[in-house]
Amino acid sequence: MKSVSVFCGSSEGNNSSILELTYQLGKAIAVKNMTLVYGAAKIGLMGKVAQGALDAKGNVIGVIPKFLQTKEIVNTELTELIVTDNMHDRKILMYDKSDGFIIIPGGFGTMDEFFEITTWGQLGLHTKPIGILNVNGYYDALIKQCKVMVSSGFLKQENLDAVIVDSTIDGLFDKMNNYKPLPAPKWLNKEGL
Repeated sequence: MKSVSVFCGSSEGNNSSILELTYQLGKAIAVKNMTLVYGAAKIGLMGKVAQGALDAKGNVIGVIPKFLQTKEIVNTELTELIVTDNMHDRKILMYDKSDGFIIIPGGFGTMDEFFEITTWGQLGLHTKPIGILNVNGYYDALIKQCKVMVSSGFLKQENLDAVIVDSTIDGLFDKMNNYKPLPAPKWLNKEGL
């Protein structure tokens, strides 16, 4: 991977260990000579991951829709800032500029990004690795719910298995670098897409 999108909260939350691990993730991305792609904010976990990468002299691309420029306080120290018309364009650009995706703690926006990029993978629209950095068990309940979806027949086990989960930065990167994508869905090949 030469670049990775990090999806996370624009709030800091209330757990200092999550803040520290977020900073360390940004730093690790830079040290591994990858470009960080993220939501461009200077605040919250977004600000921490960017600061970690910037402090380690990494490249950081921020992507933000016009209407959030003041609400999320844009980081002006970025390597590149891209302003989009809307949230959908933001996600498409983050996707286009990334070789993989990492999800860390966040709220509804982070869940939206995770589920959309995971759905695109399930549909065979991309073969990029998607990793959850499960800090302090933050995503345990989500993972459990996904297992309920599998046992209830609404999600295939192979699609759940395609989501990489680890509680450590190095462990997650190792798994993402060894990721083997699912074969393209049969219907996708028949349609010639």
